Amino acid sequence: MQRTVSVVAPLCFRLQTQSLVQSRQLSCVQDVLRRTPLYDFHLAHGGKMVAFAGWSLPVQYRDSHVDSHLHTRRHCSLFDVSHMLQTKIFGRDRVKLMESIVVGDIAELKPNQGTLSLFTNEAGGILDDLIVTNTSEGHLYIVSNAGCWDKDLTLMQDKVKEFQNRGSDVGLEVVDNALLALQGPTAVQVLQAGVTDDLRRLPFMTSAVMDVFGVSGCRVTRCGYTGEDGVEISVPAVGAVHLATALLENPEVKLAGLAARDSLRLEAGLCLYGSDIDEHTTPVEGSLSWTLGKRRRTAMDFPGAKIIVPQLKGEVQKRRVGLICEGAPVRAHSPILSTEGTVIGTVTSGCPSPSLKKNVAMGYVPFKYSRPGTQLLVEVRRKQQMTVVSKMPFVPTNYYTLK
Repeated sequence: MQRTVSVVAPLCFRLQTQSLVQSRQLSCVQDVLRRTPLYDFHLAHGGKMVAFAGWSLPVQYRDSHVDSHLHTRRHCSLFDVSHMLQTKIFGRDRVKLMESIVVGDIAELKPNQGTLSLFTNEAGGILDDLIVTNTSEGHLYIVSNAGCWDKDLTLMQDKVKEFQNRGSDVGLEVVDNALLALQGPTAVQVLQAGVTDDLRRLPFMTSAVMDVFGVSGCRVTRCGYTGEDGVEISVPAVGAVHLATALLENPEVKLAGLAARDSLRLEAGLCLYGSDIDEHTTPVEGSLSWTLGKRRRTAMDFPGAKIIVPQLKGEVQKRRVGLICEGAPVRAHSPILSTEGTVIGTVTSGCPSPSLKKNVAMGYVPFKYSRPGTQLLVEVRRKQQMTVVSKMPFVPTNYYTLK
């Protein structure tokens, strides 16, 4: 899911230039940007603030972007992702409502189990990616992207009204919590010191409500968007600074910003909405067919199913692929060419991988060029250089599952 941007020189994402402009304008627009409950905390810890999706957020701290990235891979980092939209959908018909707007099988989720899913439109395009959790408290807990806040909220509110007008039992509530992501191989070890629950019983994509370092009412979900083990903690806003401070007391933990979050998610082969997937991309084209529930494929009862399901059985015009590139770092919007020099696609995300010491990217190419190992060209600064289609993730993921 989200969800990042950078103004640091080594980064090379589509939003980089936008963010550089935004950061220069920050002093002029600061009053209109939304602030998370940790805004002053970020400033006190040396956070370099930029405008992102209508929020003032830290792009990095005193450490370099590369140092923050590698610290996350080797230890753990704390990210403020409170800008993301958190909602609850409740009522007897909550699952039916959710399945009317997403592609996943929400009915099959066990208590406190979650899944990555997609909002789609009738043309099969992706409106946003989101995580849906079936809580044991009798509601669905949803986290979606800040950049799609208004669109997502309107979609869900309109659907709730539609169901209510038909006599269905549904409701919606926006959750006014902060959201902290603790990510990295030592993240759960750090968190375990502040909770009484046994986190070994909390596998990837499950959650539980617990007290965390003295803050009650926190929902801890074993997930994240870095490819590492870790958690996202939905914490009451009044307890956010206390919790962040308590986590930072452990020397394993360092603060990290949007820059590291972006390069981490790209190494993990994860999409940035608005760059790698959008309303003009179907789940199949975006290599996200696995989000389509088996029962849902058969029933064809989600928005855009008439477009999406047939794509599962045949070739699509384009496909999202990974690329490992030689030469200069590849930027978003760079043309992808066949070895004969014909433009066949476009890069959507790219950066030098701090972990691999290679340039990695994602982009779209025609189906016949999408097989791993296919040699292609990319154009960087009007010069052509070699690239090879690669399997993703570029860096192996380390999600925690029960044996």
